Amino acid sequence: MNAPIIDPLQGDFPEVIEEYLENGIMKCIAFNRRGTLLAAGCFDGSCLIWDFETRGIAKEFKDEECVASITSVCWSKYGHRILVSAADKSLTLWDVVKGEKITRTTLQQTPLQARLHPGSSTPSICLVCPLSSAPMIVDLDTGNMTVLPVSPTEGGNGLAPTSKNKSSDGSAPFSPTAACFNKYGDLVYVGNSKGEILIIDHKNVQVRGIVLVPGSAVIKNIVFSRNGQYLLTNSNDRTIRIYENLLPIKNAVTGLDEATNDLNELEGVEKLKAVGAQCLALFREFQDSVTRVHWKAPCFSGDGEWVVGGSANKGEHKIYIWDRAGHLVKILEGPKEAIIDLAWHPVHPIVVSVSLAGVVYIWAKDYTENWSAFAPDFKELEENEEYVEREDEFDLNPEIEKVKESDANEDEDIDIVGVEKDSTFSDSDMSQDEICFLPADPIPDAPEQQDKCVGSTSKLGESNQSGSPLSEEAGQNGQVNHESSPFEEDTGTTCLKRKRKPSEKVLELQAEKVKKPSQKTKPSG
Repeated sequence: MNAPIIDPLQGDFPEVIEEYLENGIMKCIAFNRRGTLLAAGCFDGSCLIWDFETRGIAKEFKDEECVASITSVCWSKYGHRILVSAADKSLTLWDVVKGEKITRTTLQQTPLQARLHPGSSTPSICLVCPLSSAPMIVDLDTGNMTVLPVSPTEGGNGLAPTSKNKSSDGSAPFSPTAACFNKYGDLVYVGNSKGEILIIDHKNVQVRGIVLVPGSAVIKNIVFSRNGQYLLTNSNDRTIRIYENLLPIKNAVTGLDEATNDLNELEGVEKLKAVGAQCLALFREFQDSVTRVHWKAPCFSGDGEWVVGGSANKGEHKIYIWDRAGHLVKILEGPKEAIIDLAWHPVHPIVVSVSLAGVVYIWAKDYTENWSAFAPDFKELEENEEYVEREDEFDLNPEIEKVKESDANEDEDIDIVGVEKDSTFSDSDMSQDEICFLPADPIPDAPEQQDKCVGSTSKLGESNQSGSPLSEEAGQNGQVNHESSPFEEDTGTTCLKRKRKPSEKVLELQAEKVKKPSQKTKPSG
């Protein structure tokens, strides 16, 4: 949507359900970087790629080894690869264009969420959040797994990549831990069950900073905005919190080193807390103070101006939208089905939600047509009015029709090849071949219906040409038995898909047909 032509008084957020997508039972969704393709993981283990412009299925990925439900889907930066995690403890990396499986890795725990490294066009490193163990960095090429610490007391260098069995040997199970990369994948932000945000250098497996969340509640979701300036957390205390990122967007590790060197007089946890205070600052809190609902799959809008969260109540499809200042601007109410996933379009004011029944709903803005905005002297009429033109209204007036001389330089070269850089994708590298659309393979109509239609017409011709006593008797009496006509049976069942309404003439003939048999006389011997 072009930002200059949007009415600023209407608000740039969705309002109504524009359309819904239905194919199997979908569980999770993810947009590609441009928002032209939508990936949806299904209950049967398949992954569908929807062309979001035409609302059609462009490609389907199905691994024969996977029959479990998909738990998350994630695109690579330029759309060449897609990572799918399933409930059978598997991670599968797909080539989007070829539709081929690149690699498949099996974990010891069910991955609830898997995210590819955002700093590479063809990444093989991913961040996995298992069901009942600590987050880990997985190398899909080699299969090495590096478990990340979830507490500042854990030694960073003691967690080697070969210690993947330690995740299943823990004495006390703990709740799933949320984690995410920053914009360029330099750091990993982990939200644990103690209400702490750990800033981890995943290459050295070392905790570099700690941020204490008010309330010390379990952090269920943690996600960065698209531009990397804000961090969102969703806690068990029914509160969504926004933190401002104080580190530089690029080379965040360098900025973290500078913050650490300034605090050499501190040691241990106190030093980590002091570093964390220089990394994140609490910006805003969102909650429903009336109903006190839990939130499901909160996220930012594409430009980071809006925050959206779904209600976690069963049998309720409510989506709350706040502006970044903290004001609740809209509550979207859908069908009586619980929300299991939510995503905001990267460019347009569109929200896509997934219901418990596996249907994807597309929420879009309901634009009001204001034709007076195109011409200052345009007047909208509620109904037709009779207009009497003036006598000289359409007379030629050379002084008014005189064309004003243009100041444009006609000899200046105009660039019709160059592409203006979009501020939404300011970090994009134009040298990279980004996949925005997939070629659709048209599916021809099944020839069975045509064969049935041809067969039924041939049978009809044979029955009309045959000299059966029934047809001769009907011809002599001038009557046609419409109820047993093969034309209507074949037409209604095979050739036609929609039943047409009979005209008044046909209804009169049918009424006469019903009356005539009662007036028949007894046939002679």
